[in-house]
Amino acid sequence: MAKPNPVVHFEMGYEDKDRMVKFYQTVFGWKAQPMGPEMGNYVVAQTTETDANGMVKTPGAINGGFYAKTDSPDSQAPSVVISVDDIKAAIEEVKKAGGQIMGGMTPDGQRTMEPTMIPGVGLWISFRDTEGNRVSMLQPNR
Repeated sequence: MAKPNPVVHFEMGYEDKDRMVKFYQTVFGWKAQPMGPEMGNYVVAQTTETDANGMVKTPGAINGGFYAKTDSPDSQAPSVVISVDDIKAAIEEVKKAGGQIMGGMTPDGQRTMEPTMIPGVGLWISFRDTEGNRVSMLQPNR
């Protein structure tokens, strides 16, 4: 059995960015950091206290993000991001275990079958597990 890889991030879609930010700030006290059009209007959600490097201070707590929903069913359900040491090896394990690589995104928003470099974060790619769930993997910058 492989070593456990932790869930390090969650992702959910939004239809109205400002409404979503207001909801989560009001109800849960989360902080929101909009990333702008160059990052697909992604909004980073800080759900817990972080240190100077952006790492969570409370073990087991995670932060997340929100993306604009599209007509694709893949954008409708929440998803989790799993940290891996070697994304290329993890991609091969997903395939061998019956999962399907969905891919990453190019800077201009096009789908690619290669991992996407998220500046200051690491390599990211999305996949579908054997149950049809959209999940992502992240090889953090070290």
